[in-house]
Amino acid sequence: MTSWSPADLRTITENTDLFVASFRADGTTYGTPTQTWALVVDGDVYVRAANGQSSSWHQAAVSQRAGRVRVAGDFHDVVFEPAGGGDLDAAIDAAYEAKYPGSDAVPIMQGDGPKAATVRISPR
Repeated sequence: MTSWSPADLRTITENTDLFVASFRADGTTYGTPTQTWALVVDGDVYVRAANGQSSSWHQAAVSQRAGRVRVAGDFHDVVFEPAGGGDLDAAIDAAYEAKYPGSDAVPIMQGDGPKAATVRISPR
């Protein structure tokens, strides 16, 4: 795995949406892009599934572990891995509040279901 460039992290931070497309079961075909809210915490990119672990994009990302994302019109080949817990959950919660202040969706994304469906996205 490689790291995000400072320019990529800035783009992800400055844009409200990141579209996730994990590989389908064949391992080569991308699934339907799903809109997510991406956050940068300590140089890593995280997303949560609003519908928790039952979300189809989350299940595909965790099982296939690879795909691509689109942000601000740019595509990136990526690796998905489950993440979260402890201090990281608190930092992600704070990042949601900072990036989407006043949104009614923030408390949803800070709930137990979405927290259990936290994914770290890294370039490959």
